Amino acid sequence: MSTRKEIISSFYGQYDEDGRTVRSRHGQLEYCTTMTYIHRYADPRSKILEVGAGTGRYSIALAAEGMDVTAVELVESNLTVLREKSGGMTNIRSFQGDATDLSRFADSSFDVTLFFGPMYHLYETDEVDRAIDEAIRVTKPGGVILFAFLSVYAIMCSNYFSGNWAEGQAMNFTPDHRIRHFKEQLFTGYDITEFEELFREKPVEWITTAGMDGMMESVEKRSDFSMSDEDFRAHAEWYLACCEMRELLGSTNHLLYICRRKV
Repeated sequence: MSTRKEIISSFYGQYDEDGRTVRSRHGQLEYCTTMTYIHRYADPRSKILEVGAGTGRYSIALAAEGMDVTAVELVESNLTVLREKSGGMTNIRSFQGDATDLSRFADSSFDVTLFFGPMYHLYETDEVDRAIDEAIRVTKPGGVILFAFLSVYAIMCSNYFSGNWAEGQAMNFTPDHRIRHFKEQLFTGYDITEFEELFREKPVEWITTAGMDGMMESVEKRSDFSMSDEDFRAHAEWYLACCEMRELLGSTNHLLYICRRKV
């Protein structure tokens, strides 16, 4: 049986993660929406931790704005790209590590903590719980944590309307329609309230849950899809105005659960 790290590393070793938020409209929307939310809680004086930093798309951008950034990434190939792209930047440090063990960092070390990848790839209840606890522990009281996660319903709509619905249903749901989480699934999705419930007993205050890319990924797969730069800017502005609407959250692939560590 392959380990979680082996499965994840194998996937990202063959995937262009570095260009994910650049090459498509849904990636661009995810990036600009996410950056807007980061800037609501972080400024150039902030000390930032990004766990699951990938190839550094966010970490490097925030360091370029003057923030003190620490990046943690599990996958060695992603970390190599991050280090190459951040070469010469003195205000960004990078480490290979797992979200379930941030013991290299002291309690209450960071103003803002970004968990932008780990929750896609954590499946066991104890690992999910440990990762959340670690994110809270290393964040200063009053500091903000942004957890990215995936909607299982958006996963179904984006990936399983090509003659493979039964396969996707078996992958993501039990026969009685309960959501499944297991490492061979690679990307695991949540019901919105299911994810929010993970934090019910945690020492955090919920701020908001917001979508990051709407229905763009599903729509962009249509053969007649077209969006000019002007239309994209208009859509991105519009989406920011409605991305927290509860009735829309299940249709977006990527979401943020945003909370503040209790003082």
